[in-house]
Amino acid sequence: MDRHLSQTFQISPANMSIFSVITMMTGVILYERLFVPIVRRFTKNPVGITCIQRMGIGFAINILATLISAPVEIKRKEVAAKYNLLDDPKAIIPISVFWLVPQYCFHGLADVFMSVGLFEFLFDQAPESMRSSATAIYCIIIAIGSYAGTFIVTLVHKYSGKERNWLPDRNLNRGRLEYYYYLVSGVQVLNLIYFGICLWFYTYKPLEEIAEIINKEEDLEQVDAKILASNLEEKV
Repeated sequence: MDRHLSQTFQISPANMSIFSVITMMTGVILYERLFVPIVRRFTKNPVGITCIQRMGIGFAINILATLISAPVEIKRKEVAAKYNLLDDPKAIIPISVFWLVPQYCFHGLADVFMSVGLFEFLFDQAPESMRSSATAIYCIIIAIGSYAGTFIVTLVHKYSGKERNWLPDRNLNRGRLEYYYYLVSGVQVLNLIYFGICLWFYTYKPLEEIAEIINKEEDLEQVDAKILASNLEEKV
């Protein structure tokens, strides 16, 4: 894809994640300063929505981010076919790399809800003696997700066929990457359903004295800052 920002400057593929980071940083600020005060009027909840609801919204946004990746891949291959570049994997296809920006932004927005919501859940619902382990649990969950993603890629690469492999080694233009995105979206939907089942049977632990809203909001801002720092380290 064409990575040029101008005639003389082009963005590195590794730097595309900056759009997720920018969205995440902006989203956390808007969440605390705009989203929470508005939603609080309707929910009567000092923090707007519960941490579990926040995670659920994050799940849904993540699914949307994966789904919109498929049409972009289809568009990319259509342009490659139009210019007879399907069999030239090293060719620069004349389509802007900024077609990928929406999915990066949605992933960053999903982190604002899901990652911070998960951290808040671990902080609020874990026994007090285990609260210091919340960061470690969060990192373990991220690691398990990374290994699960690698496992799915391995299975798809092995069983999706030799002639029209979804993730071919040499020429992605002849692959079916959009099918892989649909598969991942399906897995995410199943994950969301499982999350809903767990939520149905979960008994919410009463929080100790959250009546002091100011202190609670300060804690949330500290949690958001920790999540931002952790995600920035991962993406950089």
